[in-house]
Amino acid sequence: MRARAKDKAWDFVIVGGGSAGCALANRLSADPSTSVLVLEAGHSDFKIDPFVHMPAALPIPIGNRLYDWKYESEPEPFMGGRRIRHARGKLLGGSSSINGMIFQRGNPMDYERWAADKGMDSWDYQHCLPYFKRMETCLAGADEWRGGDGPLVLERGPATNPLFTAFFEAAQQAGYQHSDDVNGYRQEGFGRFDRNVHRGRRLSAARAYLHPVLDRPNLTVETFALTTRVVFEGKRAVGVDYLRGGALRRHARAGEVVLAGGAFNSPQLLQLSGVGNAADLRALGVDVIQDLPGVGENLQDHLEVYIQYACRLPVSITPGLRWRNRPKIGFDWLFFRRGLGATNHFEGGGFCRGNDEVDYPNLMFHFLPLAIRYDGSSPTKGHGYQVHVGPMYADTCGSVKITSRDPRRNPALRFNYLSTPTDRKEWVEAIRVSRHILNQAAFEPYNAGEISPGPEVETDQEILDWVAKDAETALHPSCTAKMGVDDASVVDPLTMRVHETQGLRVVDASVMPYVPNGNIYAPVMMVAEKAADLILGNTPLPAAAVPYYRYRDHMPLDAPPSRSSTGSE
Repeated sequence: MRARAKDKAWDFVIVGGGSAGCALANRLSADPSTSVLVLEAGHSDFKIDPFVHMPAALPIPIGNRLYDWKYESEPEPFMGGRRIRHARGKLLGGSSSINGMIFQRGNPMDYERWAADKGMDSWDYQHCLPYFKRMETCLAGADEWRGGDGPLVLERGPATNPLFTAFFEAAQQAGYQHSDDVNGYRQEGFGRFDRNVHRGRRLSAARAYLHPVLDRPNLTVETFALTTRVVFEGKRAVGVDYLRGGALRRHARAGEVVLAGGAFNSPQLLQLSGVGNAADLRALGVDVIQDLPGVGENLQDHLEVYIQYACRLPVSITPGLRWRNRPKIGFDWLFFRRGLGATNHFEGGGFCRGNDEVDYPNLMFHFLPLAIRYDGSSPTKGHGYQVHVGPMYADTCGSVKITSRDPRRNPALRFNYLSTPTDRKEWVEAIRVSRHILNQAAFEPYNAGEISPGPEVETDQEILDWVAKDAETALHPSCTAKMGVDDASVVDPLTMRVHETQGLRVVDASVMPYVPNGNIYAPVMMVAEKAADLILGNTPLPAAAVPYYRYRDHMPLDAPPSRSSTGSE
């Protein structure tokens, strides 16, 4: 084994072996003279574990304490006091080892929004696109918008089930467009999705970035290593303390400490280490290193519901749920990497505007030729299908705050879902748009009636009551240590350093100023790719001046309201 962490000083100590941490480990250790230590609190993503590597097995790790940290929010006041469960990966690869493997960049206008904040000019779409391209190999074809030689191999979902065909046709019948590539020129529209599935296996950040370079002598990875605090000398971070295996106390000296624990753990560790709201920290007896009130604030996420229909024809993939069919599915996947076990099933969906007041899509749809929840429960024993849908830009914000100096105690998570008029308005629109699509003529051969929420849920208030009772997180927590230069920001957008400190950086979903309008894995990896250049002092990749679709640019001056306008059907 290489030198133990306590026996040497490292150029970089990366706290967190999740999505961003794996990418950083690869890029920062590319120079043989640079030593890198990765500390991951969870276990290895063992190559023989089918629950991690079989795409269709994704419901098994979620909610399982062996794979999932199993966070819960505080009681949500606008959701009847419910605590919302938040799955976070407890192994190398982090949440990329247990997520739904859906690869969405977000809309180009997301990054224009980022860049509109003071000091954030270099995070516009033209500057982010080269890093999206660098990280991917798009098997559908490289072009101006897509990469062709990166570590993340992306397969386009085949979406050959007839229910996918009906869904895409129904979306067009409802007035929405087809998109050949929602990660390319035109996001707005409906089509097949890119997935982090390659040759029938999950392609997590660990598999794509970390495992290929584990033999580098300058890279060491320790699992079961829970970092308890960042150690400072004055305002310079000089290392970390951590628990190995839950008991053995260790210290690792570092030239630079890079936090990559995600939107919950990075602000938690900052607060435990004395960086955060000074009043809150002193109330818990934490010595204050730097008063940064923005640490743990600005928490954003996506909430989603399942709109489920019974199917009158036996064309869904429901038979795959039956125990008698599972041995063959497992056999086909284990020996041939094919069949129902080799897909995440989220092979298509789309993006649209829920009203004509927004300039780019604020609703995202994932279609599934099956009626099922993430926990594996199904509302029907027969055939069915569903969409996952929710607003992408809720103007709700929450917080992550430690309640104890014990690093093993989870911080208090408050999201404030459904707390604003805009959020509630867009939720009603989301349900009505979904029903409008799913009741088009293309579904006539299959539509056996709505199961969830059911026809009895019709008025705006009934819809909101149902959402409050039934919605789940889409698992996209972000923005709790945002980049910027205002008083609420935490991280310098040009260096990724924590403001008013030295030797301490943050690189993960927490640094986003606003959550993008899609699954956040791809944006996290883009941030990590770009941050690696910023940390190493490399010349940034040149900006890419390519066009992208904007609804307003294509709308005739005398155009009537689009079908994005909602209301009772």
